[in-house]
Amino acid sequence: MPRPRVLILRAPGTNCDVETAFAFETAGAAPDVWHLNRLLETPRGAGDFQILCIPGGFSYGDDIAAGRIFGNQIRHHLAGALGDFKAAGKLILGICNGFQVLIKSGILLDDVPAKNPPVPNGEGATEPPATLTWNDTGRFEDRWVRLVTIGDRCVFLRGIERMYLPMAHAEGKFVARDADILGALDRNGQIALRYATSTGDCRTVPYPDNPNGAQLNAAGICDETGHVLGLMPHPERHLDPTNHPHWTRGEAGTVGDGLKVFQNAVEYFA
Repeated sequence: MPRPRVLILRAPGTNCDVETAFAFETAGAAPDVWHLNRLLETPRGAGDFQILCIPGGFSYGDDIAAGRIFGNQIRHHLAGALGDFKAAGKLILGICNGFQVLIKSGILLDDVPAKNPPVPNGEGATEPPATLTWNDTGRFEDRWVRLVTIGDRCVFLRGIERMYLPMAHAEGKFVARDADILGALDRNGQIALRYATSTGDCRTVPYPDNPNGAQLNAAGICDETGHVLGLMPHPERHLDPTNHPHWTRGEAGTVGDGLKVFQNAVEYFA
């Protein structure tokens, strides 16, 4: 089987690119880490890859808002190249800060059906269909969370029922622009990953099981094709049983829960 090529796109402040490259390599892919400026100089270079991943971190220091500057760079300079990448049926993954970038660039939720027209924001643009905003606690949260998958629409999550992954963010609360959009995402199975309690309940999930207060306990959102996924938890940080916080107590599995996410992406191109 040829190894699919993965473009891992980093920017100033990104700090999970090496771990993400290792995760894809472990899963059988051929990752290549590019600085955003390299892609800005040669947008057509994205066409040489089958998978695009924007990893976690604090791009541009989150000085304006998490993922906003990185997202604007894509929206204003790379929309065509990445739009072609998406239209070709390739895979796109955004982890934590990468999820924020996918939302704020318009890559992820640019085709959400809605009855109500977008609302002008006073700056010549319209309000996005959803955003990732400050955690309800008003502070950075760093903990392990239980997750359940919903349906099989998302390529990255196929064959996965539950995961136990670490998360670390201050702006991870998923909020839709209105109830219509939130309902459409729910009905379409696009809220593909949800926070859950120890019993597996993903509907009534109090803090800290839902660490940020996300609507419908959303931890990950995919597009209608299932080829684009953004998630707040970090699958690249749980690849090996020894990554599990209680592995010495025998609570870890034979492999880390996050590895399957990357294997699914590789197997999609088998």
